[in-house]
Amino acid sequence: MNVNKYTPLLRDLVLILIGTCIYAFGLIYINIPNSLAEGGVTGITLILRGLFGINPAYSTFILNIPIIILGGQILGKRSFYYTIFGTTSLSIWLFIWQKVPLAINLEHDLLISALLAGIVAGFGSGIVYRVGGTTGGSDVIARILEKKQGISVGRSLFCFDILILLASLTYIDLKKMMYTLIFSYVFANIVDAILDGGYSAKGILVISNETKKMAPVLMAVTGRGTSFLKGKGAYSGTDKNILYMVVTSREVMEVKRIIAEYDPQAFISVINVHEVTGEGFTYKRPKKNFLKNLKNSAPSQK
Repeated sequence: MNVNKYTPLLRDLVLILIGTCIYAFGLIYINIPNSLAEGGVTGITLILRGLFGINPAYSTFILNIPIIILGGQILGKRSFYYTIFGTTSLSIWLFIWQKVPLAINLEHDLLISALLAGIVAGFGSGIVYRVGGTTGGSDVIARILEKKQGISVGRSLFCFDILILLASLTYIDLKKMMYTLIFSYVFANIVDAILDGGYSAKGILVISNETKKMAPVLMAVTGRGTSFLKGKGAYSGTDKNILYMVVTSREVMEVKRIIAEYDPQAFISVINVHEVTGEGFTYKRPKKNFLKNLKNSAPSQK
């Protein structure tokens, strides 16, 4: 039996279990005690709880059955199994947390409750989505829209939340519904932040006639790699080497300073890079040796 074959699957299932645990914790100990509503199917379960006293652990599982079937037909076998596991584990965690005698004292501050609930729920859901899982409900619909229409999961969930929150006015007042909107906004942004990647950075494009001279210095100082993209000026018709590199936000000013030393008129474009993987970001960075690398690459002093 090849253990390595099942390692990614086991890792994904463990992360889904952790994510649903965190999400259920926030729902039971922050949302419900502070009368904050929710979006999607979870929001419907809270409406059923508020109006009829139905336990969310049961209604979550029952309401998700038809949605799970729909998701299995559209998203594929892997997502189907992951959704079943995610929905089941969420229902189990909701049942377990209700049995644990714990209270989080937020002194009935609805703003803090909304912010904390959004962070906790967004973090838990983001972990689940990161490995391709869902917790059922509107999560499945959001994943379908992402796959078919390219709409971000966080944005779809926020729209679904608005609709359910309007219905939540049947058991909460307008004030708490507005705080729930804050929760939903924070939740959506936390989810998108986790899905965007483990490291946010800046991409730098440089158009100059001196890119070959500045590239070694930039690599020596920042410890980052650089690449040359072939370009051609639309007006001049001349071929140019466009320099491209990815750095952290705090390194941008240093890169601009070095570029200015070689070409004060260089065209520089700084763009947001939402996800970066590779050496220097997700792996160990090589050690910088300034004296060795800069010895013959520094600009001449005039």
